[in-house]
Amino acid sequence: MRALVTGAGGGIGRAVVAALAEAGHEVGACDLAEALDHGAPEGAAMTAAFDVRDEHDTARGVEEVAQGLGGLDAVVANAGVVDTIHRADRFPTDEWEGDLGANLTGQFLLARAAYPQLRASAREGGAPAIVFVSSASAELGLPGQVAYTAAKAGIVGMARTLASEWGPRGIRVNVVMPGMIATPKVRALPRLMLESLAASIPLRRIGEPAEVAGTIAYLLSPAAAYVHGQVLRIDGGLGLSGAALATGPEA
Repeated sequence: MRALVTGAGGGIGRAVVAALAEAGHEVGACDLAEALDHGAPEGAAMTAAFDVRDEHDTARGVEEVAQGLGGLDAVVANAGVVDTIHRADRFPTDEWEGDLGANLTGQFLLARAAYPQLRASAREGGAPAIVFVSSASAELGLPGQVAYTAAKAGIVGMARTLASEWGPRGIRVNVVMPGMIATPKVRALPRLMLESLAASIPLRRIGEPAEVAGTIAYLLSPAAAYVHGQVLRIDGGLGLSGAALATGPEA
């Protein structure tokens, strides 16, 4: 399988590239140029720098990867930003638009640009698939990040619509919703904050990028050939009803 992964320079993205490569896929690792300056993700067959917020740059980048790999069978839409924090009543319009551009519109532009390649794969007898990376915050909310959560929730509606339209054309579409994951940015948080966050999760720990990557690899595998239009949370049970009442393993 020939796969394109965006956001490949980040913690989850690098783990996805490594997991897909280990599963035998040829992977085009894509991100902004500065995110790839630290070196190609382990296992990448090639890299391509482009900005998913830019329609023409995205089309160019997808074409570059398709040419380099000889086509595309899979796309992992993982690019996004999570840096803007404001109260909703004070959220600047330009930052709202920027967040939606990176976290929602960019994912649509990527899927639309990749569609001809995925359709060609289906016509050639392949099993093309897209996995969108949303967030558990899309269902739980995240104070201070109204634009981010709106965009991540929008991914779900978009993906289900694409699943309805593209499933009959042989293209599977699914979504993963990671919870608190130990990316470099999360690991940099104060120790007491990390302990508090872990204590709020029923499994009492923060997830690892490799656990998200393994789930994505499954969704792109033959084992998931009948999994379509689904939203899968990878969050240790975050948000389960009654979880906040538990005081420990013996509660």
